[in-house]
Amino acid sequence: MAKNLLEQLREMTIVVADTGDIQAIETFTPRDATTNPSLITAAAQMPQYQEIVDDTLKKAREELGKGADAPEVAKLAFDRLAISFGLKILQIIPGRVSTEVDARLSYDTEATVEKARYLISQYEAAGVGRDRVLIKIASTWEGIKAAEILEKEGIHCNLTLLFGIHQAIACAEAGATLISPFVGRILDWYKKETGRNSYPPSEDPGVLSVTKIYNYYKKFGYHTEVMGASFRNIGEITELAGCDLLTISPALLDELRSTEEELPRKLDPEFATKADLEKISIDKETFDKMHADDRMASEKLAEGISGFTKALEVLETLLADRLSRLEGQAELCTTTADLFRIYDLDGDGHITREEWAGTDVVFDALDSDRDGSISAEDMLAGLGAAVCLVK
Repeated sequence: MAKNLLEQLREMTIVVADTGDIQAIETFTPRDATTNPSLITAAAQMPQYQEIVDDTLKKAREELGKGADAPEVAKLAFDRLAISFGLKILQIIPGRVSTEVDARLSYDTEATVEKARYLISQYEAAGVGRDRVLIKIASTWEGIKAAEILEKEGIHCNLTLLFGIHQAIACAEAGATLISPFVGRILDWYKKETGRNSYPPSEDPGVLSVTKIYNYYKKFGYHTEVMGASFRNIGEITELAGCDLLTISPALLDELRSTEEELPRKLDPEFATKADLEKISIDKETFDKMHADDRMASEKLAEGISGFTKALEVLETLLADRLSRLEGQAELCTTTADLFRIYDLDGDGHITREEWAGTDVVFDALDSDRDGSISAEDMLAGLGAAVCLVK
């Protein structure tokens, strides 16, 4: 019987699930999984995970005491909730889970290091070794320097929001365990910049970027793993067959699993060693110059940090509302209309991918008609009548 694309892909690439939905992870049985605030926000709205959310909030309240207000408890609960989901996921998968540092710390090396140490300490207190956790950090210069410190302590890092070769080289020279270059977001930028509606998979700017990074790493012997992320279609995925890892949303995993055709290997370490590439040494001055010269990378990094920050703030608001309900103090709540207004920056009644700026997989899940925008009706259908879960 012919193998489907997902089966063939797994023979040459480690497949990672890009979701906080534990049931989806059980369905696709990836080796690794990755989460972030917007994925956890989406998962936290699902009825099957309310026990995890409520238990996390109650423990945060016990730790801070009755004098702490709901927003303060929610801030503590966010980290704990990410770890709670991570622990549940680790019961299913054989490999690693990525847990994200607060995006608001992206330009603060010391604060990022301290937060990462805290997250690892919580996993270790639950009996999980640091070899099964990747700390997810934005690929700013400050974030990369934090990763360099953490890696020397045996805390492994996943450098995310990576769009340029300068970021990739700096991560490798810092000894990062893994990077997550964002394929689909690069494509988004070029489509908007050029006015083109589409690119053939072999010419996709995001695919070409990851291919260049992969070849550079293999040619110069870096051990940092490359994990392509943020995919718009399965063509981008099949063009990167052979990449060290690929993190893929449940919808695209399902499409790969239901498609039967031959999948040739596109990225190969032996071929990469023969690539005509010049070695570049990256210090802060070089990084800053290359980053300023790469408008796509600089814009998308700033946008990504802003989006993840916004998702975190939304999650903290939802948790505070939920806590108030649990403690019988809720009079107001954050409804889907409130949440919609947060993201609908121009007030035109539609949230574009650029306005959303959070995680692609959540946008794709809410954009049920695949028209490239989220309407209020889409959000209502996806998250329910009141995301604060108050009657």
